[in-house]
Amino acid sequence: MDLPRSFTIRESSHRVCNPFTSEKLAILGQAISPSPGTRMLDLACGKGELLCTWARDHGVTGTGVDISTVFIGAARARAVELGVADRVGFVHADASGHVADDPVGIAACVGATWIGSGVPGTVELLRRSLAPGGMMLIGEPYWRREPLDQATVHACHVARKDDLLPLPELLEQFGDLGCDVVEMALADQDSWDRYVAAQWLNIRRWLDANPDDELADEMRAELAAAPAQHARYQREYLGWGVFVLMNR
Repeated sequence: MDLPRSFTIRESSHRVCNPFTSEKLAILGQAISPSPGTRMLDLACGKGELLCTWARDHGVTGTGVDISTVFIGAARARAVELGVADRVGFVHADASGHVADDPVGIAACVGATWIGSGVPGTVELLRRSLAPGGMMLIGEPYWRREPLDQATVHACHVARKDDLLPLPELLEQFGDLGCDVVEMALADQDSWDRYVAAQWLNIRRWLDANPDDELADEMRAELAAAPAQHARYQREYLGWGVFVLMNR
């Protein structure tokens, strides 16, 4: 049970495995100001940057769950680096269906709503771990611009146009699911650039070190196409944000 190697190659230098920057994570933490000792559950936590930095900056405690052995190892190392390993822990597991043993004050899934087969299922999954009056964090892409055709949709790594919503409709969907949207922090085009462009250098460095690897041809083809595809499609059409929800 693990992510394909291509994921860890692309994101080998990343601390945040989505189009959010460390600065935006900090802004969001300042906006909601969790009380010291607030317990968190972070599903599909990646390298644990959210949980580790909020433990350092706000005194939260909690658990991150991720399917990647590489990411979980990086998360544990980050917790030691920031001096919060006594407050946060990380579990290698499939986050789909994972429910906290005891209710938490913050339940998060930042950029991996496939664990609940979409936004509605992920909201319902997080609710199962949430204490009364707690907050959910959902990270989700949305359409900045209406995609012109199916080729544009595919170039944005989306199967169908209807798999994503424009931002106003996404916010309305949260309301339809019985949630109040109480905060949000949005990525911008520069955030996308920092996330995606960093992947190109990671791939190139990996190719230079591993020219005969069985994945080399696939990663070389990706590197050749990715910059123009990002500039033409993803950068222009995709938005991304983290939305803070509370049950009504």
